[in-house]
Amino acid sequence: MTFADLHRAVVAELTGLSPADNRLRADFLEFAGAGEASVRKDGGPAHFTASCLVFDEPAAHVLLTLHRKAGLWMQFGGHLEPGDASLAAGAAREAREESGIDDVRLLPGIWRLDRHPLGERFGQCREHLDVEFIGTVPHAAPVRVSDESLDVAWFPARELPESTVPDLIPVIPEAARRLASTRPRS
Repeated sequence: MTFADLHRAVVAELTGLSPADNRLRADFLEFAGAGEASVRKDGGPAHFTASCLVFDEPAAHVLLTLHRKAGLWMQFGGHLEPGDASLAAGAAREAREESGIDDVRLLPGIWRLDRHPLGERFGQCREHLDVEFIGTVPHAAPVRVSDESLDVAWFPARELPESTVPDLIPVIPEAARRLASTRPRS
């Protein structure tokens, strides 16, 4: 898998997406017009990233990382790598690497798009075009803190720490509801 292959996969995934904000989707597709550079960390100050909101199987708790550079609680995610076959593969890999949990399962499809600026702590990176997914792991799965994090912890989906990324606070309960609605009813 090359960055060129990954770029083609990103364009295909975004083209098939029907988000609530079609303008944001159009912006992401326009940005993808930059070609392979749009998926590379070293491709310029702005680039695509993939992330994953991780819930336990009852969808009662969300697993967040206290990001070392941002100093805020957020979902797992990061830069795409040549071995990622798609945005979903990149999101799942990041969730596994940053949480220490191997058994991360993604819901089908992109959950949300988020374009956000970055501060100087992020080096050459100035803006991320983040493609977000929802994932599940077994209830009470043990976690491991990666080098990119200060901490990793479970929180009730409706009781998040004050230092959670502000844009994420209303999104987590929505994602938990979506996850709960995808489970078969007994």
